[in-house]
Amino acid sequence: MATLLGKILLWLVVVACLAVTIVPRFLDRRYYRGPVTDHFDSQRFANPDGDADTAAPPTGGSRAGFFWRYLLGDDGRPAWPDTVPVHPAPPAELMQRLPVPIVSAPATPDEAAATPMRATWIGHASVLVQTPDLNILTDPVWSEHTGPFGFGPRRVAAPGIAMDDLPRIDLILISHNHYDHLDLPTLKRIWARDRPLIVTSLGNDAILRDAGIPAQAADWHHAVTVMGRPRVARDRFWSRPVRVHVTRNHHWGSRWFADRNRALWSSFVVTLPGGNLFFAGDTGLGDGRWAAEAAALGPIRLALIPIGAFRFAAGQMASGSHIGPAQAVQVFAGLGAATAIPIHWGTFRLSYEGYRAPARLLRAAMACSGLTSRFAPVAIGRPVDIAPIAGNARPVPADAGALTRCIDTPATRAWQ
Repeated sequence: MATLLGKILLWLVVVACLAVTIVPRFLDRRYYRGPVTDHFDSQRFANPDGDADTAAPPTGGSRAGFFWRYLLGDDGRPAWPDTVPVHPAPPAELMQRLPVPIVSAPATPDEAAATPMRATWIGHASVLVQTPDLNILTDPVWSEHTGPFGFGPRRVAAPGIAMDDLPRIDLILISHNHYDHLDLPTLKRIWARDRPLIVTSLGNDAILRDAGIPAQAADWHHAVTVMGRPRVARDRFWSRPVRVHVTRNHHWGSRWFADRNRALWSSFVVTLPGGNLFFAGDTGLGDGRWAAEAAALGPIRLALIPIGAFRFAAGQMASGSHIGPAQAVQVFAGLGAATAIPIHWGTFRLSYEGYRAPARLLRAAMACSGLTSRFAPVAIGRPVDIAPIAGNARPVPADAGALTRCIDTPATRAWQ
């Protein structure tokens, strides 16, 4: 008995020593070292438009208390379905490459505008965007749970594309390091299979590199050049190189409570011949000027804009870290995008709102805005052909406050 107790005590001492030497570094790593900027103080990143709205949960109290109530499910939130039906496209449809148009050298504006584009919402912030020369994937998450060690919110909607049916991926965009956006098991599988170019913002490349996944990281307002497939004669197809611009948004980052803001968060603009792709990542509104900054890089053909995880108390229409549908419409108008797909909803339960509330509120906000442009929910797993850009004129809707007042009624507050 004494020998057994001695072994147990020795094991506990070893574990304690390992915890003292390993755990602090693991929980609070410095993912990035570089010069001081308006959003990096040599230790941590920050939103230059202010962080007061992202520092604490909007319901008051401690962040730990908020998560504890969330995990216990005693915060009065409406019920979500355990599962929702998903009807993915057949693999043959996804594997079929879009036709490469025969164009001049360089392409004329009309030829570039006619370049085909197709998008498939996989769920949450994961979208497959296909062009004749590139298959682009945003924040890919195929895991059943989003959190450390396999814990965390469970998906209610299966991925809209099975991993084995996913076409070859050329480019992956990783917006930040939260588990519902940077999913290492998924990224390991795609990297091992396709060796895509992975572009992210500063510090997140260290997390990927530790998992054996190379990535290129850039600061806001910097860009990475994407090389086309060798089989495509790019000089007769594109009039300009494809660039991934890492652009500003308003969020925060952490893999653990202790490493908050050690890595940067971002949105992206991918320059494409028929009009740019904008991926908002995960974001609150902040000063809202980041939408215009992205639009200044060229006309946006398709925008991927979050609309969910905005409610952390009954009736709330937005939070510091997440835009709600009214603010999403404001972002859509600020981008001047021809088409937008709402993302970051209907897959993982991350907040208070009911399952259907984001989509219903988006429709109401679009009606209140007077916009007739394409910004409406799409079905998970169903490819959508993205229309060419037709003109640049776009009315600007009322500000987010006016839109929120328009849609914030007793009826909409009860929507689930």
